[in-house]
Amino acid sequence: MLKRITVAAVAAICVAGAASAEGNEQAAAPVTADTVVATVNGTDITVGDLIIVRSQLSQQYQQVPADVLLPGVLDQIVSQTLMAEELGDPSASTQRLIETQIRSIKASEYLQNVVDDAVTEDAITAAYNSQYKDAELGEEYNAAHILVETEDEAKALITELDGGKDFAELAKEKSTGPSGPNGGDLGWFSEGQMVAPFEKAVLELEAGDLSQPVQTQFGWHVILLKESRLRDAPPLEEVRSQIVSDLQQAAIQIAVEDLKSKADINEMIGEDFDASVIQDPSLLETR
Repeated sequence: MLKRITVAAVAAICVAGAASAEGNEQAAAPVTADTVVATVNGTDITVGDLIIVRSQLSQQYQQVPADVLLPGVLDQIVSQTLMAEELGDPSASTQRLIETQIRSIKASEYLQNVVDDAVTEDAITAAYNSQYKDAELGEEYNAAHILVETEDEAKALITELDGGKDFAELAKEKSTGPSGPNGGDLGWFSEGQMVAPFEKAVLELEAGDLSQPVQTQFGWHVILLKESRLRDAPPLEEVRSQIVSDLQQAAIQIAVEDLKSKADINEMIGEDFDASVIQDPSLLETR
């Protein structure tokens, strides 16, 4: 089994040991990612190296002020450079790990480029208009109900209501559902939010109508439809995150499928391939 010293582990040692180190003063000059801050046996260490290593530290170290963290980060990179130089050529397993990480990082950058190109303000607005502003959103309903255990109880409720009993008061008195204390009020809902028999009954009602007894898995309902209305489109900012997510997923799927359609892919895994080999790390040591 492979055992590796993680970046965080080295950071913990180096930051702790360098807490009191004094940084070398440098003349003021424009700083870029390529600005060299140290050399180790001729190998340059740059500001870009510092930025990347810091970004990989645990959240604990992310909170440390930069001037306190800098000596430890630099010392970490110096130590790693010396150890990498001393190692020379990595083992077969480490070389595979390097290749895998390079592939993964490059793929991530490619997908980020795809997403950046696809998710523009114009694309977000167009998707919003298509899904909400220009679409038929259907109706929504404001209803109340009284829930009881038997059909006979439900019929008795209807008799009381037809005789002038107040619906909300009867719901508070007789309903076994959680909305009972609120007079049976369910608020506004749209199609697909209620169980099928309940929804079917609501769709057949006109505003102000009472339903006949309706059975669901919860019991027997008497439903009052208070009012209905056409659904309004939600504000763009309310649904922006979902639209962005949908655009990202669609763009990535299209990009990947396009790459595959143009590639020469020949998979060698047949029905007799032993899938358990992917659980055998010892194979990493061979080429």
